[in-house]
Amino acid sequence: MTALTTEQTARKLKRAKISLMRSPKFALWSGIMMIGKTELVNNIPTACTDGINEFYGEDFVRELPDKQLAFVVLHENLHKGMRHLTIWRKLYDENAKLANMACDYVINGIAVKCDPTGEVIELPMRDGKCIALIDSRFDCMNTKKVFDILKQEQQDQDDDGDGDGDGGGFDTHDWEGSKEATPEQIEKFEREIDNALRQGEYQHRKLNGKGAGDMGREIGDLLSPKVDWRELLREFVTATCSAKDTSSWRKVNRRFLSQDVYMPSIVGESVGHMVIGIDTSGSIMQSELTLLLSEVNSIAEMVNPEKVDLIYWDHAVAAHETYESSDVPNIVRSTKPRGGGGTNPVAMADYLFENGIKPECIVMLTDGYLNNWGTWDAPIMWVITNNESCQAPCGMTIHIEG
Repeated sequence: MTALTTEQTARKLKRAKISLMRSPKFALWSGIMMIGKTELVNNIPTACTDGINEFYGEDFVRELPDKQLAFVVLHENLHKGMRHLTIWRKLYDENAKLANMACDYVINGIAVKCDPTGEVIELPMRDGKCIALIDSRFDCMNTKKVFDILKQEQQDQDDDGDGDGDGGGFDTHDWEGSKEATPEQIEKFEREIDNALRQGEYQHRKLNGKGAGDMGREIGDLLSPKVDWRELLREFVTATCSAKDTSSWRKVNRRFLSQDVYMPSIVGESVGHMVIGIDTSGSIMQSELTLLLSEVNSIAEMVNPEKVDLIYWDHAVAAHETYESSDVPNIVRSTKPRGGGGTNPVAMADYLFENGIKPECIVMLTDGYLNNWGTWDAPIMWVITNNESCQAPCGMTIHIEG
């Protein structure tokens, strides 16, 4: 049989993607497949993604049967759609091999679940053996959970003196290449992914019915990733408020680039001055206030802030309390919340400016029902309570439930 030309191989790759986009089984992911570049290359042995673009080795594509190629294309697009190379960067920094394996186990399980009878896709094979990582015990787990299991298993193997192996998997994940994207590119990509997933969910339900499978739960997790808000709050404070010696800013912390927040990747032993703004317009419950202030205590124990300004606001600043380093652990017991009127964070922004308060970071607690979010001169994190649909137009947003 005559080998396919480069042009024919490119058409074969295009047909594989079209077959996925036209199938009701993969309607959820069809929009994702239109994001980024799809390139046929000669310097990659199999397939690769940098989290935005897809790259396929020409010889690999040429040799694969159509359904197996469709699986590979779906695999790369699931990495994109699930934002693996951005959300799980921390796992890669901890253990690159296990992070790659965990990501692959999760998306391969999803792929097989979409088409269990193999009408459109088949697991890729080489020399009669499956080259995709697949294990049913990881069904319905997220990447972090799989990573933790693999990590424990690796430790057990190392204890037994058998910790070698490359972990398998057929493609490569360009984690380093993913870091080259500019903040603007990352923000644009995130918007495109969100829009594509929402459109995909609509198409999935339209073509398969409202009760079709459990794709709704999966898409919900993607659009509202379950990240521990405490972890994000701690990292935000430590990264933005660090003692700023020359080494602190050698490398931008890319975890926050998509939120338009520039922070150092190396932090000092203590943090400087932070401001906490509390919305006391009447809709913030005491349980939510206590929850956040308790977390401030734990942050204080960990990073030892030099100073905390605690400001209560509604339509205006209702109270301003200042805590020096030694007093911060007593915030919950000593604070006296004030307020109860309208909701206008601009009043607090103006108050900081008028009083010459220049913190290294600001944390704002609110329910997010605001008409004007204000303009801020420091990195800001919005802690939104009981309003999952709210996304602040400036700074970083995390959600908690009171």
